[in-house]
Amino acid sequence: MDWKVWYDGLVKPSWTPAPATIGLIWQILYPIILVSFGFVFVQLFRKRIGLWTTLPFAINLAANLLFTPIQFGLRNLPLAAVDILIVWSTIIWSVVAIWRHYRWVALAQIPYFVWVSLATILQLSITWNNR
Repeated sequence: MDWKVWYDGLVKPSWTPAPATIGLIWQILYPIILVSFGFVFVQLFRKRIGLWTTLPFAINLAANLLFTPIQFGLRNLPLAAVDILIVWSTIIWSVVAIWRHYRWVALAQIPYFVWVSLATILQLSITWNNR
């Protein structure tokens, strides 16, 4: 079965954003993530910050990239729920870790955090409604 047919067949909350809206939001967020995370990794390589400051960004990036294959490839809703909780919590961890070094990077995560908070509630709702 096609992933879209599968996803459309899931029980979702009435407030679920349209796929086009979700795509637009990620088109806005990915450049912010690219610039801010890229800056953090460059600072690690320049030895201006340590590995422990960079670790939550790396975990977040990996979890973010794994979400789509888990959700739409494996079609594993519980694992996707765990994954998005990792994404959400590592945004908070990233902000705390980078704040004393580069506040602009921490502040740049606000729109990402707001969206992932909504997406986490959505994913948990979908997971619960389709158990």
